[in-house]
Amino acid sequence: MARTIAIANQKGGVGKTSTTVNLGAALAEAGVPVLAIDLDAQRNATDWLRAEENDGLYDLLTAAPDAPTLTDLAVPTEADGLSIVPATRYLAGVERAMAREPVGAETVLRQALAAVPPGRWDVILLDCPPSLGLISISALVAAGEVLVPTEAGIHAVKGLAALLETVDKVRASLNPGLTEVMVLPVRVDRTRIARQLIDTLHSQLGEQVLTTVIRDNVRLREAPGHRRPVTLSAPTSPVAEDYRALAVELRRRAGRPAS
Repeated sequence: MARTIAIANQKGGVGKTSTTVNLGAALAEAGVPVLAIDLDAQRNATDWLRAEENDGLYDLLTAAPDAPTLTDLAVPTEADGLSIVPATRYLAGVERAMAREPVGAETVLRQALAAVPPGRWDVILLDCPPSLGLISISALVAAGEVLVPTEAGIHAVKGLAALLETVDKVRASLNPGLTEVMVLPVRVDRTRIARQLIDTLHSQLGEQVLTTVIRDNVRLREAPGHRRPVTLSAPTSPVAEDYRALAVELRRRAGRPAS
């Protein structure tokens, strides 16, 4: 299987979609074929990458008869080498439908990923919704790694505990192959408080915290309006370079043992 990374944080507005879109584009720019899967009913990654809403992901996650495969659903984007499985607004109700399954609902996504032809994509990024519901659990069950974008703010840092606890439970009971948790500081400004909070993350979580940080930058805030990754809308901007550095760091960390 491709290297599968769940991009997760139960807190909304912390940069999960920005990370999915821009990391995916940076990896693709470096010659790594990437598939992004938009698992959020808000469809922000789908809109950002100019993809059309598609109900097929709902059918796949609910194991509907004749449901399409991920390969069927994947569409190319303007970023060469980056494809996306679009979301649908009906994902808002998919957890209720999944919960009606007697057993195994949390493994449907993993099974769908296992059916992807070998070599089709090297990296698959799962853009999770802002909750720790069944869709996010399914992503953690399907993934080998989890990447947690975290703002350099006191409340965002406190919110890490619940997610890390959930990851440990999933690893223990459902997915021993979930080998690594990586924490990515995002929207980092030049204030002393931000620096102190990042230092605190490093002291508490050690090598789980990436050395790359994503700086707060107006070009990143403008990119969704352009409906292009920042590597295309502002390719020479500092934040585009940050995502390229993130792509390099993730490639170097491939295959590390569980943290």
